[in-house]
Amino acid sequence: MGEPESLADLLGGRRAALDATAPPVVFVAGWLLGGRSLWAGAAAAVVAALVVALWRVRQGDRPRAVLIGLLGVCVAALIALRTGRAEDFFLLQIVSNAASALAWAVSIVIGWPLLGVIVGAVLGQKTRWRRDPALLRAYRRGSWIWVLQYVLRLAVFIPLWAAHAVVALGIARGVLTWPLVAACLAVSWWVIRRSLPAGHPGLRHPRTGDGVPPVRSAPADADHLG
Repeated sequence: MGEPESLADLLGGRRAALDATAPPVVFVAGWLLGGRSLWAGAAAAVVAALVVALWRVRQGDRPRAVLIGLLGVCVAALIALRTGRAEDFFLLQIVSNAASALAWAVSIVIGWPLLGVIVGAVLGQKTRWRRDPALLRAYRRGSWIWVLQYVLRLAVFIPLWAAHAVVALGIARGVLTWPLVAACLAVSWWVIRRSLPAGHPGLRHPRTGDGVPPVRSAPADADHLG
């Protein structure tokens, strides 16, 4: 493929994932240092989220995306305060991962793999990538890695949440955020590169010539990672 950058370069996933790690870890630290006080943990998490938000705005991130991240931390803190259970701070993350796994899987089945949608938007291609059968197939295969990422988190988070393991949840959130995202970006990039035929011009240059008809939405074929 011709482009030097990887998916990590295009999507910048590592930095965003690293930013998302701070508030949950700080929540657990505040909860412990405050004598298992939910108010101490919630306050620490919100302060950490505000610091991250201000830093991201100064780095040039979109205010809307920053506010969404801040709002998520505030909602998670409110849920924990409402239920009186520290582990419920992670409940929003569990629901979010379940919804994401479902959304990514459905997108593959209907022929609009979200990895292609996201990368296509970043590259300003709109939907031209869908008119390239080889690129569509590669995005389908790469998107399954993202489904597995969310399923892996659920397999770890749900048992820990059910066991009220707050400290373990904080550790798992840190381990399964930026390291997992970095691994997911690397593996899905490798899958895409392996899926494209020799001589394909790459992500930036979909083959959409007159001889290649548009690909219509249809149930996914037998493409998988097995």
